[in-house]
Amino acid sequence: MTEPNAAIEQAQNTQEAPDALEATQTTAPSHPIHKVLSFVRRSARLDPRLQRAWDNYADTYLLDIAAGNARLDVREGFALSKEYIQSTWGNSNPLIVEIGTGQGENVVAAAAAHPETNFLALEVYDPGVAHTLLLAGKQGLTNIRIAQVNAAELFKVTEPSTIAEVWTFFPDPWPKKKHHKRRIVQSELAGNIHNALADDGVWRIATDIEDYALHVHEVMDHLDGWQNIGTITASLPLEHVGKGNADMAADMPHADFTESERFSGRVLTNFEKKGLEAGRVIHDFTYQAVALR
Repeated sequence: MTEPNAAIEQAQNTQEAPDALEATQTTAPSHPIHKVLSFVRRSARLDPRLQRAWDNYADTYLLDIAAGNARLDVREGFALSKEYIQSTWGNSNPLIVEIGTGQGENVVAAAAAHPETNFLALEVYDPGVAHTLLLAGKQGLTNIRIAQVNAAELFKVTEPSTIAEVWTFFPDPWPKKKHHKRRIVQSELAGNIHNALADDGVWRIATDIEDYALHVHEVMDHLDGWQNIGTITASLPLEHVGKGNADMAADMPHADFTESERFSGRVLTNFEKKGLEAGRVIHDFTYQAVALR
């Protein structure tokens, strides 16, 4: 596996979730409303190997659901429905959606290990999409598809009870406090994911950034319709830690939060391995969708 350049590696931060160095804002022509995105489409030129993968496998795996013209919104009139899943995957097996698949290591390994389950990989960066195409194509997998779209927009047009699980592993932490609104885990997305999940469906989240773990708890733990089903106690600082005060975190007031055991379905990717080698602690979360009160 080739190493991405530094900009792409920082932008993907993850294995995985679709965030980048700065967010873009698009302004509607007649209304001063700004859409805050958690990524910028800053895709590097594909090297020959990845370009061949794109040429060979895009027709098989890459869904044509984006608006086009380099836009990552979902095209007008599209809905992710049970009928669309049946026609695309050729069956009605459970669908797992991974938001921000990065190089595709995790989602492709999961698809190979679980042929009885359908997988949808959401990734906005061309090199990550191409590498996922390469991994899936080399194995001839038939239960995975890739969509190069804004995840938040896709879940707005996902019909109720169509998805079994959603995965968001190692999203961009957006460490500056003024950028926390750009973090992918937000109450609006949580509401749309809740609507999309089947009964007792789950949203699995993982991060190696302590402050992002606090952010997840603040957004999700008291949100109507979600139950934190973790069994592990983690101690986190109650104050948010940015780039300027990270060295003060250990001395800040702490509180105990409930998290999950490491998700056994997540393979150890190169990104996660680097985090562990750097001494970072992995925080796993499992939030189950329950009936709204």
